[in-house]
Amino acid sequence: MSRTNFDQLLEAGCHFGHLRRKWNPAMAPYIFMERNGIHIIDLNKTVAKIDEAAEALKQIAKQGKKILFVATKKQAKDVVAEKAA
Repeated sequence: MSRTNFDQLLEAGCHFGHLRRKWNPAMAPYIFMERNGIHIIDLNKTVAKIDEAAEALKQIAKQGKKILFVATKKQAKDVVAEKAA
């Protein structure tokens, strides 16, 4: 599996978060800044967490356990299914 990098996330628009008024305070450590009422996600921290999650998934797969992937947006459904396969 190829590793995700900063440039890929930036190009995909992953840095755009929720409106400031709809945010979850638990996300505070991962918010880089606010611009025009929208939180901008810190992609450096995102890359680190993606790598951490990938390592955990690798360990789970090595143990032969099942992994459930969930897409929370309709647009992501096909991509998640393709990548999971």
